[in-house]
Amino acid sequence: MNFKSKKISEHERNTGEVALEGFAPFTLSVTDLEPVSVEERERQVRMRESTTYLKDALRRFLKNKMAVVCFFMLILIAVFAFAGPHLSPYSYEQQVRGSERLKPCLEHPFGTDSLGRDMLVRTMVGTRISLTIGVFSSLIVLVIGTTIGAVSGYLGGMADNIIMRFCEILYTIPDVLIIILLQISLKSALDAKFPDMATGTGMISIFIAFALLYWVTMARMVRGQILTLKEREYVLAAKAMGAPAHHIIRRHLLPNAIGTIIVTAMFQIPYAIFTESFLSFIGLGVSAPMASLGSLANRSLDGLASYPYLMFFPAMTIALIIFCFNQFGDGLRDALDPRFKE
Repeated sequence: MNFKSKKISEHERNTGEVALEGFAPFTLSVTDLEPVSVEERERQVRMRESTTYLKDALRRFLKNKMAVVCFFMLILIAVFAFAGPHLSPYSYEQQVRGSERLKPCLEHPFGTDSLGRDMLVRTMVGTRISLTIGVFSSLIVLVIGTTIGAVSGYLGGMADNIIMRFCEILYTIPDVLIIILLQISLKSALDAKFPDMATGTGMISIFIAFALLYWVTMARMVRGQILTLKEREYVLAAKAMGAPAHHIIRRHLLPNAIGTIIVTAMFQIPYAIFTESFLSFIGLGVSAPMASLGSLANRSLDGLASYPYLMFFPAMTIALIIFCFNQFGDGLRDALDPRFKE
């Protein structure tokens, strides 16, 4: 629109009221440009203070009371598992003669098993092993799944189709069958090469099975985030500046998908613990002399009717760990997902 020059009248010059041609008439006085007073400024409604992404996520997480309680419960469980055995007067293999299958009492709060071993310290050690397997399995899945998902989503095209079809094939493979085959194939070889191995072939086979199978969910989640993020302006600018693919993925895409990655990894921990407990319960996971929560529950089957506490305490510990991780993961998802902003 072209504006024509217009002479300002004496009245307009004195009052500051100017009318522009081609627009609806309005007046703007000099007093309208004066700064507001303190009282008027205080009456302004401030919708939300400026904050960072992490501070905003922490604020939303703290509003979820159940998630906060479960977070502190997980801390207590970790202290129970890693510090408790050092404070107990018994070791998890120590047999106390004359104390076979004692019911819970002051000296043995969780009772004793058929060999006179204290069930409290054995539950502590079993919780430690289950947590260790869950965390390390989740880290394996995190590294493999994030790498494959980021590469697949960024490259797209034929490479993405091949990787995703391979993921769909892995979905059809029964994980229990793979672990059984790994147990059979690895046990004799590992026992011959490492006769004094502390971890046992059962734990190693679980780690290998997770490395081979359970990264698929993480890869698909990360791929979906990368497909969305790689069309953003800052990614296109990085490409225009000649940044290599690994730099764009590492510096621009993965940091912006960190919320999805953390939440998916957090949900992987209880799943790994449940899988290990199930396999140990049926005799395919952690083997003696190690004691995980699943193997402790397995050894209580013989006297279940007469000594139910031998099953109760390991089973309740498994249920509590899985419940706390799930609730904590839900709280993290709600806090880190921008769609849940108030």
